[in-house]
Amino acid sequence: MRSQAQGVLHEESVEAISVPIGRAFATAFNFATDTLTIAELEARKLQHDFTELLTRAVQPALWLLIFGEVLSRIKAIPTGSISYMDFMTPGILAQSVLFIAIFYGIAVIWERDLGIVHKFLASPAPRSAIILGKALSASERGLSQAVIVYLLALLVGVDVNWNPLDVLAVVLVVILGSALFSTFSLIIACLVRTRERFMGIGQVLTMPLFFASNAIYPISIMPRWLQAVSRVNPLTYEVDALRSLMVIGGVSVNGLMIDATALVVGMIVFVIIAARLYPRVAM
Repeated sequence: MRSQAQGVLHEESVEAISVPIGRAFATAFNFATDTLTIAELEARKLQHDFTELLTRAVQPALWLLIFGEVLSRIKAIPTGSISYMDFMTPGILAQSVLFIAIFYGIAVIWERDLGIVHKFLASPAPRSAIILGKALSASERGLSQAVIVYLLALLVGVDVNWNPLDVLAVVLVVILGSALFSTFSLIIACLVRTRERFMGIGQVLTMPLFFASNAIYPISIMPRWLQAVSRVNPLTYEVDALRSLMVIGGVSVNGLMIDATALVVGMIVFVIIAARLYPRVAM
C-alpha cells in the first residue's frame, strides 16, 4: 500500500511540474511564431521597393572611396597595426546599419495613417512580439548593407577576414545592431507621432551617434568628455565587435563578450520600452 501511495504521489508531482513547463514552452513557441510572422510580413515590403537597397549603397561607397582614401594617405589617425582603411571599414558598416535603422520608425507612422497599427493592436500577438518582429525585419536591410560594404572592402583592398565563424558572428552583430537602433527609432516614432518631427529628430541623432563612437577614429584620441559619451553609445560596442571580427588583425578593445552583452541588453531594454509605448502611436 505504501509503495502504491508513493507511486501516486510521484505521478502527481511529475504532472505538477510538467504542466507549467508545457505551458511555458507553448508560450515561448507562440511568442516566437508571432515574432517571425511579423518579421516576414515586414520583409515583404522589400520586394516592392528593392531600389531602396541600391540607393543605400551610395553612402558607404562615398565614405570608403573618398573619405577613407584621403585620410589613409594623410596618416593622421593612429590605428595600430592595421591600415586606416582596415580600421575604418567596420565603422562604415556600423554607420550604414545605423542610418537605415534610425529612420525605420517612420514606417510605424505611415502604418498608423493607413490603419495598420490598429489591426496589429487588435491581434492576439503580444506587443513585444510585434516590436521584436519589426526589429528583425530591419535587420534584413542591415544585412544588405553588410554585403555592399564587404564588396567595397574588396574593391579598396581591405584585408577582410573570411573565416566562416567570424563572418557568421558579423551577421549576428549586424542583426543585433539593426534591431537595437530600429527599436530605438520605434520609440521615437511612438513619442513624436508625426513624420515631420520624426525626420527632424532622426537627422539630429544620426551624426552625433556616429561621431561620438569609434567608427572613424579610436576612443583614445578623443577628449575625455567625448570618451565618456562614447562609452554609453551602443554604436561604439557594435563597431568594436565588428572590427575584431571583420578584418585581419583587428582587435576588440572591450572584449567580444562585453560588446555582445551591451548590444543584447540595450535591445531588450528598448523592446520593453517600445512595447509599452506602441499603443500611443495609434492615438
